Amino acid sequence: MSRAGSIDGLRFARERGVVAGTLDLADLPRVAELGGRAGRIRFTVRGGESARRRLCLEVSAQGVLVLQCQRCLEPVDLAVDQSVELELSASEREIAMAEDGVDRVLAQRSMDVAALVEDELILALPMVPMHERCEPAGRAQAGTAEADPDTI
Repeated sequence: MSRAGSIDGLRFARERGVVAGTLDLADLPRVAELGGRAGRIRFTVRGGESARRRLCLEVSAQGVLVLQCQRCLEPVDLAVDQSVELELSASEREIAMAEDGVDRVLAQRSMDVAALVEDELILALPMVPMHERCEPAGRAQAGTAEADPDTI
């Protein structure tokens, strides 16, 4: 279990529970495995009912994750602002058989809050993290040397 704790999914939704806090990279091991170097994420998980009158969890996360740019291999800050409504399902079969595009999660008596948040963070990440424009390594130093002919 993470520092963020765990919830009984159905009970939490029925009682319209709310849990909020902050997660660091140490709380997000799968993001770290994807190359995360640092990050601080504020999160909120709220229980309630969906528009379809089904028990659900609303998971939101905001913050910045630092990943490795796949173009220049330098750190790249990725802003995250994710919010999703997850309908609680009684079985994996129910989730697999659904054909309506509704996001679902298996309701359990012990649902790790950090893992729920981390799932949504991973889904929000780009397949290939990159800067919009990368500075080639050493370019700034090379440019300085070219500007000063005495250093050649």
